[in-house]
Amino acid sequence: MAHYKTKPKDIVPLGQKAAFGAGHFVLNLLPGALAIFMFFLLTAFGMDPFLAGLLGGLPRIFDAITDPIMGFISDNTKSKWGRRRPYIFTGAILSGILFAVLWQLDPENSQMFNFWYFLILSMVFLIGNTMFATPLVGLGYEMTSDYNERTRLMASSQTIAQIAWMVVPWFWVLIADKNIFDTQAIGVRQLSVIVGAICVVLGILPAIFCKGIDASHMENRKEITLKTMFSNLKDLFKAIVQVSKNKPFMKLCGATFLVFNGFQLVASFSFFIIVYYMFDGSFELAGNWPAWFSTVTAVITAFSVIPIITWISNKMGKRNAFIISTAISIIGYILKWWGFDPGNPWLIFMPIPFMAFGLGGLFTLMMSMTADVCDLDELENGMPRKEGTFGAVYWWMVKLGQALALVLSGLVLKLVGFDGKAAVQTAETMTSLRIADIVIPVVTASLAIWVMWKYSLNEDRAREIKTTLIERRGEL
Repeated sequence: MAHYKTKPKDIVPLGQKAAFGAGHFVLNLLPGALAIFMFFLLTAFGMDPFLAGLLGGLPRIFDAITDPIMGFISDNTKSKWGRRRPYIFTGAILSGILFAVLWQLDPENSQMFNFWYFLILSMVFLIGNTMFATPLVGLGYEMTSDYNERTRLMASSQTIAQIAWMVVPWFWVLIADKNIFDTQAIGVRQLSVIVGAICVVLGILPAIFCKGIDASHMENRKEITLKTMFSNLKDLFKAIVQVSKNKPFMKLCGATFLVFNGFQLVASFSFFIIVYYMFDGSFELAGNWPAWFSTVTAVITAFSVIPIITWISNKMGKRNAFIISTAISIIGYILKWWGFDPGNPWLIFMPIPFMAFGLGGLFTLMMSMTADVCDLDELENGMPRKEGTFGAVYWWMVKLGQALALVLSGLVLKLVGFDGKAAVQTAETMTSLRIADIVIPVVTASLAIWVMWKYSLNEDRAREIKTTLIERRGEL
C-alpha cells in the first residue's frame, strides 16, 4: 500500500481530540449507567420484572425513530455556529439534567406511578440524548478529511470513552454498599445526579472546542421549519434510501451488527459463569471479580489494543486492521474455556488481551470508515453531505441489534436450562452456557470477517475520491 503523509491542515489539534473524546465519554457513560440502574428498578423500587422489561424495551423503539430524524435535521441546519454544535451543546445539558430527574423515583410511590413516571421521562430523556449523540457522531465524521487522521481521531475518542467502562462496573458495588448509602434507592438517586452533572460539564466541550467543515456555502440543504415538515419527511426517506444503497456502508453496518451484537448477546453470561460456575452460586465469594473483569477489559482496550489497531490501520489499511483485530478476538473467546477456572480465578484475565481486540477494533475502525463512506456519498449523490444521516442509520443498526441481543440472550439462558431462582445451577446447564458463551461470538465474528473480506474502499480509492471532491468544489 502506498504511504501518504497527512497534511498539517488535516491534522486535528490535540485539544479538539480531547474535547471530542469527552463527548464520547458521555456517550458511553449514559447507557452504561442506565443499564446498571435498570437492575435496581427491581431491587430498590420493587418494580415488577415484566414492567421493568417494558421500560427497557419501549423507549428503544422510540429512540430508533428519533435518530434518523435528528441526523437529517443536523445535516440541513444553517447557523453561524455550524450544523452540529448548537444541538450538541443543548443536548448535553438536557441529557445530564433529564438523566438525574429520571431516577428520582421513590419506592413509597405506587408501582404504576413509578412505571408511568419512568416511561414518560425516558422518552423525554432520549430526545435530549439523541439531540446530543447524533450530531456529535456526525461532527466526528467531518472534523478531518484525511484517511489516516480519521482513524487517529476515532482512536483517541474511543480511548477516552473506555474510561467510562472502567468506572461503570463499580456502580453495582457503590449502590449496594450500606456504608455509603443507607438504601439502594438513595444510592440510585444520588449517584444519578453525579452522573448527570458530569455529562453536562463534559458533554458541552465538543460544542465549544471542536470544528467541523465550513458548511456556509453547502448547496441543496433543505429548509427546516414547521411549514416544510411533511416535505422534509419525504426528503428524509429519500436520504435513508440513498444511504442504504451505499454498498460499502452496508458492509460496515452488517459487520458491526454481527460483532457487536454477538458480544452483547453473551455479555451477561460472563457474570453468571463467574458466580455460578467459579463460585458455586455465592455472590459473596464472587465479590468484585465481575467488576474487575469489566474494568480490566476497558483498561487494556484503551491503553493497549486501540493504539495497536491504529498502528496496524496506518500500515495495512482499515479493512485489514478490522480482519486482524476480529480474528484475534476469536482467539480470546476460545481461551475463555480455560480462563474461567474455579481453581484459579486470576485466569479470567487471560482471554481479555485477545477479546479486547473485538470491540476495540470495531468502533475505532468502523467510525473512521464511515467518514470515508460519507465522501463516497457526496461523490455519487452531491450535496448536502449526510454525516448525520449516516451516523444515525449506523447507530440505529447497533441499537436494533442490541435490542435483539437482549431478547435472544434470555432465550439462550432458557434453552440451556438456567434458573435464576436457583442458588446452584446443574453441571449440564453451566457446561451448555459456557459453550454458548464461546460459540456465539466466534460465529458472529467469523461472519463479520466474511462480510468485510471484499470491502473495496481502501486508502488509494479514498484519496482519489477526496481529490475529485476538492476539484468539484473548486477548493485549492
